[in-house]
Amino acid sequence: MRIVLLSGGSGKRLWPLSNAARSKQFLKVLKDENGKMESMVQRVWRQLGKYNLDDKAIVATNGSQVEMLHNQLGQRTPVVVEPERKDTFPAIALAAVYLYSVEGCSVDEVVGVLPVDPFVEDHFFETVKKLEWGLNESDADLALLGVKPTYPSEKYGYIVPNNRTESDFVKVSQFCEKPKESLAKKLIHQQALWNCGVFGFKLGYIIELLKRKNIPVEYNALLKYYGKLPSNSFDYEVVEKASNIIALPYDGYWKDLGTWNTLTDEMDTRVIGNGVISQDVSGSCIVNELDIPIILMGVENVVVAASPDGLLVTDKKCSHKIKQYVSHFQDRPRYEEYSWGWSRVLDYKQKKNGTENLTEKVHLNAGSMIQGQFSTNQEIWTVTEGEGILVSKGGFSDIGPGSSITISAGKDYTLKAVHDMEFVVIQNGKRLMENRRKNDEEVLYLEKPSYSHYV
Repeated sequence: MRIVLLSGGSGKRLWPLSNAARSKQFLKVLKDENGKMESMVQRVWRQLGKYNLDDKAIVATNGSQVEMLHNQLGQRTPVVVEPERKDTFPAIALAAVYLYSVEGCSVDEVVGVLPVDPFVEDHFFETVKKLEWGLNESDADLALLGVKPTYPSEKYGYIVPNNRTESDFVKVSQFCEKPKESLAKKLIHQQALWNCGVFGFKLGYIIELLKRKNIPVEYNALLKYYGKLPSNSFDYEVVEKASNIIALPYDGYWKDLGTWNTLTDEMDTRVIGNGVISQDVSGSCIVNELDIPIILMGVENVVVAASPDGLLVTDKKCSHKIKQYVSHFQDRPRYEEYSWGWSRVLDYKQKKNGTENLTEKVHLNAGSMIQGQFSTNQEIWTVTEGEGILVSKGGFSDIGPGSSITISAGKDYTLKAVHDMEFVVIQNGKRLMENRRKNDEEVLYLEKPSYSHYV
């Protein structure tokens, strides 16, 4: 059995920490078994490992998330990269075609597809493994995983069975998307299940479906054809049109940590970062990525979240509305993670004549390197922490705390960190914010990042 993890989306419901490059699954706000901070994707990957599924998993993602995935899960984590952002059907199709035409998986291979960020108990993945058994036992086209509801939620879709037996799976009659509470109660009485977006199918089922739609089933051909694929969900394009579907019930904890309200409920600490909450306050949280302190007094059940991209103060019960207020923000993220480290904008100004001033703090992990791409602007570096080796046409230079370096426009260089390094970069020029990241759309499957310049 192979596993496909779906990682995409902009995650704007968790602004200002999440953005187009750093979606919610990358936020390190949870704690692992040893009390170390971890992200949702790191938690899921760790849980997959407990059931020996991590070495059979690939991640379907977009170009803007590749470096962050590798940074958090390791450079050897296999990824399938969409040529452009689309919905779940194109992403799953691309992953399936990769398994079929590149890895040479059998058409009888069972593929389990799940989101990269479910907050679940470990035994959730026991049920995921049973998808293979369910498909073989029932000869169904698709197998879904459904969560036994704990209350009549209006936020989730429901899988409605046509009958209830003592078997470990049920036949699916229909789906109901986000019903009103009154209808949700009736569905629960019919023993309906929450749809948690987990699918299982034999690889040949999807390959034959793509062939009937005249969609290429060879990986490189599909990459070129990708823009023509319908930007539809897998539910709409495949699940709702299938006639023979089963569902495996999961009776355990499951939660979508998609808003600040639900996310902070699962945090083991009330304050992350530099902050203090007065003792008379209950139900409030601070998540602060800035160096300045945040003090919270006399305000209950609120979330204060701060990052280089902005500051949010919201009542918990209103936090789900944030997307409508930030959807128009188009600026590049001011904090971004890469395979080699991270960079954070400290100051940015745009002058009337069109030129810009940009000051960044850059962290380079020990053993990693960045290479100059003939920047059109002069850069001034000041090393604040760590040691490294700078290679340029003039030779090798050892640099450390206090070193000040001028990188002339058009100069080629390579910097390798001996120990973790941090340095401040000052630039003057044009389109500095726009060009902070390289063009991730050119990253292909399993291509090792080139460590190109952080701008």
